[in-house]
Amino acid sequence: MRQKKKSELLTEVELEFMTELWDLGEGTVRDVLDQLPEGRNLAYTSAATILRILEQKEFVTSRKDGKRHVFKPTLGKDAYQTRSLKDLSMKLFDDTPASLVARLVNDDALTEEALGQIRALVDRRLKNDSG
Repeated sequence: MRQKKKSELLTEVELEFMTELWDLGEGTVRDVLDQLPEGRNLAYTSAATILRILEQKEFVTSRKDGKRHVFKPTLGKDAYQTRSLKDLSMKLFDDTPASLVARLVNDDALTEEALGQIRALVDRRLKNDSG
């Protein structure tokens, strides 16, 4: 039987669950369900299935605590953000990070304050690289 390829990226619902786990640090199925927005009516068994899929994809590990499983992220949020941006840059911006940044800073909805923050980040990076 062919082994399913491990996905490097999360689906929308998987990301929703990972976001809650990152905030919690670790948690049970019930803990994660309790963190979801009110009105997000998801069955316990569906939530458990999503967490098991995340474990199969090696985004989380679990340990038994009595009758419950406690899930913990194996990948930090920062590391996942970096992975996602690299994937986006490669697929949508021809692996040219400058194109990604250009698209971002040319967005008319970007405020002067946000542009200033971006400039400060770039300046800090340039100073650290040359210093």
